[in-house]
Amino acid sequence: MKCIQCGTDNTLKDRTDNNGCCKNCHHRFVFEPTSMTGVRFTDPFFAKAIADISANHTLFFTPKQLFYLLDKRLRSKNKFAVGYLLLFLIVISFFVFGALAIAVIILVFLFNDIHFMNRSYSQRQKSAKYLGIGGIITLVLGSSLSLYFTSYHSFAGSIIIGCLAIYLGTRELEQSHNQSQKFLINDSQFQGWLTSWIGVNKRIDKILPLPQEQSTPITINPDVTAYSFDRLVVCDHDAVAQMLIANNFHFENNCAILSITGYPQNIFDTTMQMLRRNPDLKVYAFHDCSAKGINLLHHLRNSPEWFRDSDIIIIDVGLLPSQILAARRGMFIQASPELAEAAKQLPLEVRSSLSKVELDWLEAGNFVELESFSPQKLIQILNRGIINSQALDAEDSSLILVGDSDNSMYAVQSFG
Repeated sequence: MKCIQCGTDNTLKDRTDNNGCCKNCHHRFVFEPTSMTGVRFTDPFFAKAIADISANHTLFFTPKQLFYLLDKRLRSKNKFAVGYLLLFLIVISFFVFGALAIAVIILVFLFNDIHFMNRSYSQRQKSAKYLGIGGIITLVLGSSLSLYFTSYHSFAGSIIIGCLAIYLGTRELEQSHNQSQKFLINDSQFQGWLTSWIGVNKRIDKILPLPQEQSTPITINPDVTAYSFDRLVVCDHDAVAQMLIANNFHFENNCAILSITGYPQNIFDTTMQMLRRNPDLKVYAFHDCSAKGINLLHHLRNSPEWFRDSDIIIIDVGLLPSQILAARRGMFIQASPELAEAAKQLPLEVRSSLSKVELDWLEAGNFVELESFSPQKLIQILNRGIINSQALDAEDSSLILVGDSDNSMYAVQSFG
């Protein structure tokens, strides 16, 4: 394992002889993969994850964004290890039981992979496809070879196993409701890793603390409050608003950034007064793809704290179910019974703006969090939404009208 301080490669013996420290610079290693249970990784692996999520330490990020990235990469490493185990079992089975046993092991592995919730929906669908193909190969090739060698037991086994694999694979491909997945790691593990890393390396560059409510109003120069903003971004989570503000998105785009709960609380009232001075203001709703997130646009339009009785333009940048369904690959889809019930309680105006497929997706409890994307990706999406909104009347606009045309509410058709 290489030392992140000086780059010296240290073997297990080197690390043991130096009490877990680098043999060259004596910097302590945080993680020892040989003593870790479950997932295993090294200090360079963790350091690279921090560098990547922060775009080489140039962007602030939330702890949950780092959590998502670590989970994704550790799942890839775990898949690689399982592949070696499968190869080992195949080799042993070939010498002990023969070719049919190999087919059984591969098909059982694929069937188990289909129901492994740590894998994404697209990965499970791919395994289901391979299971069906494997069943066809077993059925055709296995039965042919069995007849050639006059092995009737193998012939019967090939028919049964092949047909069963084809049935199970096809059935899974036809089922589209179970799109969610689960994390490989948990929050307590993650918090322990952060604590250990900071204990040795003193800090993590660009990681944000949890947003704190700042209820004491601050005094703003009257010369500043006399002006307004061209745009407002409203997020459904304080952490996302905090991340955008920390990365100076508001300065670079002449926009205010608030969360639906009023974060930052100490400037909320003043900011809203400034915003209402601009009759050409455009508002961008930025939210999770969930029943609660989808309701953000409706809340902004109908809440007296926001823009009720106003004709300003509100644009839904996402996440929308249509965007997730169109670009499912790479999306971390989860499921929640509470959000399934919330989807059934959505206002009629919101429900009427969604297709049946989108409603079914939401009512299954599915959701995708904004924080599953990197800061760089979220900033790119917001920038693109702002650029697209500058030509609402253009024929090539990627914005579509949502709900009643008198409400001036739009949604972006694609996310990234």
